[in-house]
Amino acid sequence: MAEGDSPTIARRRVRLALREARERANLTQGHVAEAMEWSTSKVIRIENGDVSISPNDLRPLLVLLGIKDKATTAALLADTRIARTRQRQAWYQTPEFRENLTDPMRKLIEYEIEATEIRSYAIYYIPGPLQTTAYASALMTRFEDELSEDERNLRIEARTKRREALLPRSGSQVKFMLMLDESVLRRTIGGPRIFAEQLRYLLEHAEAGTIRVRMVPFSIDASVTNNASFDLLVLSEGEVLYRETGLSDEMIEDREATAKHRARYDKVWEEVADEQDTIEFIQRQIVILEGGGIDQPPGEIR
Repeated sequence: MAEGDSPTIARRRVRLALREARERANLTQGHVAEAMEWSTSKVIRIENGDVSISPNDLRPLLVLLGIKDKATTAALLADTRIARTRQRQAWYQTPEFRENLTDPMRKLIEYEIEATEIRSYAIYYIPGPLQTTAYASALMTRFEDELSEDERNLRIEARTKRREALLPRSGSQVKFMLMLDESVLRRTIGGPRIFAEQLRYLLEHAEAGTIRVRMVPFSIDASVTNNASFDLLVLSEGEVLYRETGLSDEMIEDREATAKHRARYDKVWEEVADEQDTIEFIQRQIVILEGGGIDQPPGEIR
């Protein structure tokens, strides 16, 4: 355990160590569940990071998995205590947010706090941490048939808290790269006034160097994925991938999957409109939205 480690990193270290030890011992999750007299779902949730294991459960599990080294055992127990005691204090772990945010989304929020690099790709709307409150509220109206007003307000509040936690660190402690499909910068969610305000907020951070933003023009056949937005986050101990479609979201920690997304992202990043062209496009869109210009044909960035 490193001094000052967060509950996110501590829990991730424990669950990855347990999974790797189980695989080395040639045990399935079912075998572990039977030996420990647990449900298989409990083993799965521990290894996925959905729940933290208690020190009392960890000790016999380490024996079962053949982990006998005293230093390793002590480190894992210390990590377990950090993961459980400090995690309860996080806003996204309070009952109202646990009930209204998906497990992958709560993991994303945890990882955003720890990330040193974030590569975000969006095909429909501005990513959550960069949304203004008015834009987020307008976006949530699209879910009036699925979510209650309280549920929508809670999700808007979560976006605000993510923004407040991430953006002050961005540019100095966090390298934030944002790649947007051109449609994101044209889709007037909330109407011209709200969307112009949103673009100004995005422009402010791009010009200040808080984020690096590039647009994928319609004229370039260089989409990163066909139907999913995603965030690729670099942590102190590897990369994780949060992927979202219109119907579901998921957190992926498979090295091969994250490596493929990273390679594809970096390749397309070099092929699309650069930061200055993108900034100029956003500036022109603001002028158009405020009634001072004529819209340009889709795909033309100059």
